[in-house]
Amino acid sequence: MAFGLLGVLSFSLTLPATRLAVASLDPMMVGLGRGLAAACLAAPLLWLTRQRWPTRPQIRSLAVVALGVIVGFPVLSAWAMRHANASHGAVVLGLLPLATALAGALRTHERPSLAFWVSSAAGSLTVIVFALSTGGGSPCLADAALLGAVIAAALGYAEGGRLARELGGWQVISWAVVLASPFLLPPLAWLAWKHGLHATPTSWAGFAYLSFVSSFLGFFAWYHGLAVGGVARVSQLQLLQPFLTLAFAALFFGERFGAGGFACAGLVAASVHLNRRSRISHALPPAGTAGSLAK
Repeated sequence: MAFGLLGVLSFSLTLPATRLAVASLDPMMVGLGRGLAAACLAAPLLWLTRQRWPTRPQIRSLAVVALGVIVGFPVLSAWAMRHANASHGAVVLGLLPLATALAGALRTHERPSLAFWVSSAAGSLTVIVFALSTGGGSPCLADAALLGAVIAAALGYAEGGRLARELGGWQVISWAVVLASPFLLPPLAWLAWKHGLHATPTSWAGFAYLSFVSSFLGFFAWYHGLAVGGVARVSQLQLLQPFLTLAFAALFFGERFGAGGFACAGLVAASVHLNRRSRISHALPPAGTAGSLAK
């Protein structure tokens, strides 16, 4: 849970940083470029630590991770943040913990109890109500992109958490960005030629955070936490993410964090605590997959 919380802390500035980045950079360039920039750190790290190449089944799993958290979520959320504000994004992203738990149940054969699902749904509803009450706004076209981002991230989180049991947390995200980089380079070269690389310093600062923290370092702790503590249980820590984002906004930008925010944060913390105590069983994997999961 501690590693999971560290990952959530890292991700809590993702939407504000994306808003800064897309203010003067093309959303597609931001979404794809952050993965390529992360690969520039990951490749030397893998080489210096002499990591063995992943097996063919692991490469297939890494492809799911890359499509989810390196392409799908970054591109869709970047486009959405060009058309909606970060508080509105929190309305839809409040569904991410529940979606991740569902994906984890499918990919890791975890079977949370009914109490877990009720508590998780209540926590997600609290986050959505809170986001709406603090200026989330009415539904818009960007919500479709944000919903796609939720699905992509949930699949990438669940698959990465499962694979981290075999490769290790930091190895999963490192291999994912490195293996994805040859496919990211051609469209990024075309986007750079079409739009140029002129941007404000604040946009580059947002892009740097997305590249080196949201797309790389944050996953070191996040995937390790999912692997050790279980995808369903640890994913519920994401319910705290909107409140952490507000706390950072109050600390760095002087925004106010009212009593209602503290009350909602307390309810969400209670939901996370109940989820920690809820029973989660593990079903046997389908025939033919047990060997690969045990490696």
